[in-house]
Amino acid sequence: MSEEESLIFGRFWTEKTLAKGDFLLRNGEVCKYDNYVVTGTLKAFYIDPENGKEEILYFAIDDWWATDIDSFSRQKPSIYDIQAIEQTTVLQINYHAFQQMLNEIPALERYFRIILEGYAGTLQRRLIWNNIHDAEYRYFDFLARYPGIARKVPQYLIASYLGISAEFLSRIRKKHK
Repeated sequence: MSEEESLIFGRFWTEKTLAKGDFLLRNGEVCKYDNYVVTGTLKAFYIDPENGKEEILYFAIDDWWATDIDSFSRQKPSIYDIQAIEQTTVLQINYHAFQQMLNEIPALERYFRIILEGYAGTLQRRLIWNNIHDAEYRYFDFLARYPGIARKVPQYLIASYLGISAEFLSRIRKKHK
């Protein structure tokens, strides 16, 4: 971006700090902001209404994005929650400001398209991995792909992300010590 575009870019974003346990988004709310994580850790999750089980959709750590893309882009209610696992600082842009920013800095359309392509690829890989690989493979693949998350997130949340019980993950870890 040019210096002028950088100045334009900066005026659209606001900083927000969440304490551990604070919600960035709640199920049923419209996702009003796209969020860039400056520091901290967030979890996006869905609670199964039948059994109350928490299913982790993704984690977001420093230099990651945390948004319900479907809710944000369509301005419809979210079906999941986003919550701080630790104190977290994000930069936020609301939907209308985001659209205005893209109009004023057209080169950002490409930047955000590339981000979305990466996200879509990650989701595809996760779907395939969950269908063809066992839990042990998925766990070690997770550690290799996301060492920063593995260092910051409790094991029981990683187990939820992998679709296994915390006890089963403990057995996998014990087997490989």
